[in-house]
Amino acid sequence: MNKSTLFWVVIGVLVVGGIGMNWYMKTLPGKYDDLARCLGEKGAVFYGAFWCPHCQEQKKTFGNSEGLLPYAECSQPNGRDRTQICIDKNIESYPTWEFADGSRLTGVQTPEALAEKTQCALPE
Repeated sequence: MNKSTLFWVVIGVLVVGGIGMNWYMKTLPGKYDDLARCLGEKGAVFYGAFWCPHCQEQKKTFGNSEGLLPYAECSQPNGRDRTQICIDKNIESYPTWEFADGSRLTGVQTPEALAEKTQCALPE
């Protein structure tokens, strides 16, 4: 095997290994799993749009627990039209958190603020 071929084999192994490690890390339990579940149990809903950078930031604050968030997508796949639930709920900005008592918080919220609002426990 010549040096050029070896170089590309090593690069390929590193890329595949990196992709595999990234996938594996996403399957691990998240720090905020219990908080994310509790938010949903307490009637909180996170309204957002797939194209919204603040919504992506909000999801990142929950790390591996983001998939457990009580999330409602407000954008149609075309990125312009809104989903009916967000029209009906009169969601005007993203992210918007709505709570069981009807109150709302807009913008990126910390896990601490959401835990306090819903009386959910924070991880230790």
